[in-house]
Amino acid sequence: MSSSRREAPSTPLHSVSVAGVVVREDGRVLAIRRADNGTWEPPGGVLELGETVEDGVRREIYEETGIKVTVDRLTGVYKNMTRGIVALVFRCHPEGGSEQLSEESTAVEWLTPEEASAHMGEVFAVRITDALQDDAPHVRSHDGRTLTMSGR
Repeated sequence: MSSSRREAPSTPLHSVSVAGVVVREDGRVLAIRRADNGTWEPPGGVLELGETVEDGVRREIYEETGIKVTVDRLTGVYKNMTRGIVALVFRCHPEGGSEQLSEESTAVEWLTPEEASAHMGEVFAVRITDALQDDAPHVRSHDGRTLTMSGR
């Protein structure tokens, strides 16, 4: 390529994460307290290149909580506009395993939806609310703390 040609600016890349709102028969949902920042969230993490979305959800939940799940359905797509992270959130139900801590979690608990909302910040609490509804998947945007107007 000649030096007189200008290179086109590179397109920013997005990171894709997956998370599961695991709902027990009694209506309680699985939540973790993250080891890195102390926040409560549904379990999840970055999707790896060589895995399907559903495999990534199952892997992340198991690694962080010790709970094996069946993935039921997509309940929301959430974009962190500040960090360029797109999160795909799925409703799941437990199939086995037992609660255990990991390097990524300092607590693993089954919370009522109300407890989960009280423990979590807005951008994670809404994922629980969305997953418990039976309507179409929700698409929301946020800045890492607060939903944007178009995402409400």
